[in-house]
Amino acid sequence: MTRQLVAGLAAGALIGAAAMYVGTRPATKSPTTTATTPSTSQAAPGPGSAAVAASFAPPLAAKAPADAFGDAVRLGERLITDTATVAPAYVGNGLVCSNCHLDAGRQAGAAPLWAAFVNFPAFRKKNGEINSFQKRVQDCFLYSLNGKPPPLGSRELLAIESYAAYMARGLPSGMSPPGRGFPAIAAPSIPADDRRGAAVFSEKCASCHGPDGAGMTIPGDRSYPPLWGARSFNWGAGMATIDKAAAFIHANMPLGQAGSLSVQQAWDVATFIDGRVRPQDPRFTGSAQATRQQHHDSPFSRYGTIVDGELLGNAATTPAAGGQTGKLRHGPPPRAGGA
Repeated sequence: MTRQLVAGLAAGALIGAAAMYVGTRPATKSPTTTATTPSTSQAAPGPGSAAVAASFAPPLAAKAPADAFGDAVRLGERLITDTATVAPAYVGNGLVCSNCHLDAGRQAGAAPLWAAFVNFPAFRKKNGEINSFQKRVQDCFLYSLNGKPPPLGSRELLAIESYAAYMARGLPSGMSPPGRGFPAIAAPSIPADDRRGAAVFSEKCASCHGPDGAGMTIPGDRSYPPLWGARSFNWGAGMATIDKAAAFIHANMPLGQAGSLSVQQAWDVATFIDGRVRPQDPRFTGSAQATRQQHHDSPFSRYGTIVDGELLGNAATTPAAGGQTGKLRHGPPPRAGGA
């Protein structure tokens, strides 16, 4: 069985290598407290992609073939939904991949894996390199999971790649199908504000994520991820940038009530969440100001800025990158409407 699984994982890698990138996503800007232009966190669809993918439904992992490749696909799904259990050596916080890639990476408008897969290899501005799909997943472990990236070619990365490749079957490579990334979000009518964001969080989010943003585990239900603090994503994660967080929140939260928040509420609560203390950026240079200049020179990052009298990213008060300190808080079941 082990030999068959390895063979299946290798098959997934070959499928991944076949997906070729023919274009890059244009850089866009969106508002925080000072900017005024709208944002999009979804790449523009390529020519003809709408006709191909408008009704695209990725296949279920449970229907993958009963062979080594199918075993790899099902392992990949488990890694997305139960990351720390399946790959504990590589996770350093209280999140799993499906906290951002909803419905096990299947849901359109919530960074679905199938839509991303067909656009790799690709140049990525974040690291200035051509990235394979596996390299892109490594960065999720490093930043969003505040952990250690599995090695390229590892059992874990090959399984996730196999799962994404299986779901993407039928899509043309090199196009950004509808549903990739997060839907575009318009500019707020007034600049985003921490006080309004705190009120939105208290009303719409705290019942699941906890009043202190530390996340909660509801016995018999599920775990809700920490949004800031030592057990959250670190400063290098995409969700630590306000425009991406606002787009995700507006399209997908509160859980079960997607689209119920106004554009203004999404920007306000994203600004509030991304103005809290969280683990250090793994690219930290020894100075918050220098790290901001090199990696966070954007109106959508609050790293290296002062919020409520505290310098975000200050080494003295910022949890270490890759840490495994702290625990999820336990509490009563959430009230209806919690994010």
